[in-house]
Amino acid sequence: MQRELNEGTPKGVPSRVKHMDKIQLQNWIDEYLKDTDYELITLNVSGGNDILVEVDRLAGVDVDFCAELNRYLVEKLDAVDPDYSLEVGSVSLTDPFKTKMQFEKNLGHDVEVLAKGEKDEWKKFKGQLVSVDELTFSVDCEEKVAVEGKKRKETRTVTHTWRYDEPKYVKYDLKF
Repeated sequence: MQRELNEGTPKGVPSRVKHMDKIQLQNWIDEYLKDTDYELITLNVSGGNDILVEVDRLAGVDVDFCAELNRYLVEKLDAVDPDYSLEVGSVSLTDPFKTKMQFEKNLGHDVEVLAKGEKDEWKKFKGQLVSVDELTFSVDCEEKVAVEGKKRKETRTVTHTWRYDEPKYVKYDLKF
């Protein structure tokens, strides 16, 4: 899965940050992250110059790293245009996964998947993320299934496998 540059500017609203500036911002972030195990997950720039940068890594996000990245970007942005707001942080626990690394990070955890079911309708699947490879991921779900010779359905573990581009979303299943 490749990450995309999310422009975050509604149609018809002029952005004070030019498209080239967004690319420059992404380049600065990529340069800062290149020798780390962090990945850029989200880069949004609104029409009001509100900039959101979200990073993640397998070992979790360190708040000091985010502060350092923030200082680095402030230095770069102040030299170009001091009229902006900047937020640098980690991805929310309940945000949909956007990169393969996020799937790998959540192996063994409970996830929620919104994907097409047997009747081609959108259905929520909840279960444990059990495998991740280059093209697909699999989730073990507890489901009631018909068992031959039995009148009542029984709960069984059913493994569902999807390509990364098939579900509408996959996210951590937060339970309290």
